[in-house]
Amino acid sequence: MDLEKHAQPDPAKADLVKHAEPPALRASDADRDRTADILRDALAEGRLDAQEHSDRIEAVYRAKTVGELEPLVQDLPASGGRRRPALAPDPREVEEAGTAVAENLIAVFSASTRKGRWRVGRRTNAFSLFGSVEIDLTEALFEQRLTVINATAIFGNVEVRVPENLTLRGSGTGVFGNFEVSTLEAEDPEAPVVVVNGYSVFGNIEAKPRRGKRVADLHDRLRKRL
Repeated sequence: MDLEKHAQPDPAKADLVKHAEPPALRASDADRDRTADILRDALAEGRLDAQEHSDRIEAVYRAKTVGELEPLVQDLPASGGRRRPALAPDPREVEEAGTAVAENLIAVFSASTRKGRWRVGRRTNAFSLFGSVEIDLTEALFEQRLTVINATAIFGNVEVRVPENLTLRGSGTGVFGNFEVSTLEAEDPEAPVVVVNGYSVFGNIEAKPRRGKRVADLHDRLRKRL
C-alpha cells in the first residue's frame, strides 16, 4: 500500500513543471508579413482560393505567437517551390516589435488625416468603418528604413500616398471591396521601404505614389537609429 501511495504523481510537482515551461514566442510584425507573403504567393499560384486566402490572412493578423502562424502556412511551399523554412525572427526584430509603439488612425463615421512634415514610426495602424483615413508620406521624416502600415477598411476608405522615389510594397485582400498597391522599387538601395498590408470588406484600400512628388533630401529624411 505504501509503495502504491508513493508511486502516484504529486499534483503539486506536476503543476510546477507545467508552469516552468517556456512561454510561447510572441510574433513580430515581420513574422506576420512573411506569413502574409507566403499566402499571397499561394493565392496567385492557385493553391488557395479567395475565401481560404481571406480566412488565413484574417488569422495572420489575429495571431499573437509564432506557433499560431505556423499552421497557416505549413501545407504551402515557400517562394521558388522550396519548402517554407521555420519562422525564426531576427532577435532585433523581436526586440524592436516589443518596444515600438504603433500610431493608430481611426475613422468611424468620420475622417482621419496624417500629412505634412511629420515623423512616421515603424508601424501605423489605420482603421476605417464608414469613414476615411488619409496617410500622406510625401513630406514625412522616416526614423527607420522599413515602415509598415496595417490598414483595415469596412465600408470605408484608406488612402496612402508616398513620394515617387521610395520603395512601396503591399499584401492584402478585398472582399466585395478593393485592395490596390502600386508597387515601386526605388533606384536608391538605401531609400525607405513602405509596406502596406490590408483587409477590405465592402471598402477601399489604395496605396500609390503622388505624381510629381519626389524627396530631394532623401538621406536626410531617413533618420536611422543606431
